[in-house]
Amino acid sequence: MSEPETASSSSIVSSDHLSHKASELSEFEYGLMVSSNAFNRWVVRCMNATGFGELSTLEVLVLNSVNHRQRAKRANDLCLVLNIEDSHTVTYALKKLVGFNLVAVEKRGKESFYLSTERGRDACRQYGRIREACLIESFEQLGLDREEIHRAAGLLRTLSGLYDQAARAAATL
Repeated sequence: MSEPETASSSSIVSSDHLSHKASELSEFEYGLMVSSNAFNRWVVRCMNATGFGELSTLEVLVLNSVNHRQRAKRANDLCLVLNIEDSHTVTYALKKLVGFNLVAVEKRGKESFYLSTERGRDACRQYGRIREACLIESFEQLGLDREEIHRAAGLLRTLSGLYDQAARAAATL
């Protein structure tokens, strides 16, 4: 009987007990967890620096998505773009953003469309300036290959599809 494959000694795997066939996927998941937590902390702190410290990660992401391309969007459109299954969380975020006068709601028949207000656009501009100063300058100093970052983003999108499919399969068990 052959020994199960193990991660190389240079791998960082915190969940290798989950699979002996794909330790590299466990390593990826660990990196994703750590990155996700760092990203969430960054988003909140960046928005806090704009003066809107009362916003959660989801609310900041929804605000930036509403502001994107200056076109009105439905809550379902935002759920699709952000890959969020629980639409009530986006609806709640939108209500909070409307309450803070960062987003306005516009009724078209039975549907509600959301647009960023001038205050919301200003918050996004400030967020962008802080992002440039705190994140982009550091990114550029690292000298990372931009094409490699582009490929990594594509891989993340591909793997998100894999995880979505696995979630659907697990729901049928």
